[in-house]
Amino acid sequence: MTEHAATKRSQSQPAQSQPAASKTSLLQAIPGWLLSVLLALIFLAAGSMKLMSRPVTVQEFAQVGLGQWFRYFTGILEVTGAICMLVPPLSRWGAVVLAAVMSGAVVAHLTALHSSPALPAILLVMVLAVAWLRKL
Repeated sequence: MTEHAATKRSQSQPAQSQPAASKTSLLQAIPGWLLSVLLALIFLAAGSMKLMSRPVTVQEFAQVGLGQWFRYFTGILEVTGAICMLVPPLSRWGAVVLAAVMSGAVVAHLTALHSSPALPAILLVMVLAVAWLRKL
């Protein structure tokens, strides 16, 4: 066997193992994408409600006591984070932004709103899962 033929043969062997590797990476990527899309829809809706001044959000932020500017700021962060989660190079950073928002929501529910922090805590775990699944 010539050296050229041996080199060509060794180069073709990794190509045979690539379909299995790409299938595995695809199976690993699917949960991250599904969770990203689900959370993006949730945060687009929640952020839009804050930006459209829905009465329930106005009342909630009045009770928090930081002013209505904070409602707009939170809505912008939620919408921006949701959009970033759908853009592959930005998805992890979008999840990190939303994790920060949900951390603040947990604190607000415990201190100012005096209500259950279960929903923001669940969303926090979910966005942290996306940040972990969608590594850079």
